[in-house]
Amino acid sequence: MIKKILRILENDARITQKQISTMTNIPQDEVAKLIKQAEKDRIILKYKTIINWEKAGDEQVSALIEVKIAPERDVGFDAVAERIYRFPQARSVYLISGTYDLLVLVTGKTMHEVADFVSQKLAPIEQVQGTVTHFMLKRYKEDSEVLEGKEKTKRQPVIL
Repeated sequence: MIKKILRILENDARITQKQISTMTNIPQDEVAKLIKQAEKDRIILKYKTIINWEKAGDEQVSALIEVKIAPERDVGFDAVAERIYRFPQARSVYLISGTYDLLVLVTGKTMHEVADFVSQKLAPIEQVQGTVTHFMLKRYKEDSEVLEGKEKTKRQPVIL
């Protein structure tokens, strides 16, 4: 029951409890109760709006930063990850497989601001052994949402 509700909310956080009730055939008061419990249990963490800042005239610079770290005894990668995710510039932090250990999504107003974060906040952390920064040049899709409509064909069709 709750999984149906969660999938609906994940797709559209603005949907009403009445609409969810209609879609799932679960009584509205039960929907409200399940949502409230999911929020309390931190199953639902946040209701989110995806904004195309470029269209809003307020561009942001985003970067994916691969981080190689030396794990700490008894806590592994968790303590370092926590230090990193406490910085407001770090939008997302993931433990990953491969050559690097963490992947950090960072946003800032300028490339210089992101670079300063890496050089002044991230790199000085004792367990950080190295970083690779990938600046995002264009966002096409975010959280399953296409940010720009499909472009129209600019070439004339070839008629044989």
